Amino acid sequence: MSSTGVFSSQKNGRSLGCESLLERDLMILLEFDDTVERFEEQPVKISFRINGKSRRSYVPDILIHYLPSPTGETPHPVLGEVKHTDHLKKHRAKYKPKFEAAARYAEEHGWEWRIFTQKEIRTPYLDNLKFLREYHSSDPDIALQHEVISYLQNARSPVTVESLLNKLCSTDDRTLRISPAIWHLVATKCIVTNLQKPLGIKNKLSLSKEVIS
Repeated sequence: MSSTGVFSSQKNGRSLGCESLLERDLMILLEFDDTVERFEEQPVKISFRINGKSRRSYVPDILIHYLPSPTGETPHPVLGEVKHTDHLKKHRAKYKPKFEAAARYAEEHGWEWRIFTQKEIRTPYLDNLKFLREYHSSDPDIALQHEVISYLQNARSPVTVESLLNKLCSTDDRTLRISPAIWHLVATKCIVTNLQKPLGIKNKLSLSKEVIS
């Protein structure tokens, strides 16, 4: 397998190869998605024929496995290809037999087939996850984290990042120390906020149900 990059995945417990930046971006989304159990790069090699004669092979980009839902049902794994829409349009004839073969293969194995493009991958949500990824594995002072959590526990309603910093920080140095603790707690899902809009000081923060309980 030739790859243009490597994605370090805690969820999978290993590094995965990715052949494009768009593939890497999808992996970032999957890594943060609590419904996803694990995912595999270039999972299967599918043989097919063109016009019933020439035998070819095709390797899809990814296979996604999901966790059981709260109702106990486990979604079907998703076999997928990751491509930019312009590339798909330009090479439509080339991909048509490959994708048809992949759709049949997925159906035979009880999977779903899906094409992922930049339209659903590259959103403000992805930008936020890229920002938070830098803080996920960081190790800010535990005492500072507890201070942030304690403040949010005593708050009667969601608090903006700006308000939280103003209440807890009397100096710029203090702000520089508290800020990483806040974003680490957001990255590890101890604090929840709206990740569908760009992150900033106006974002409202509240504790996750797990932390409250």
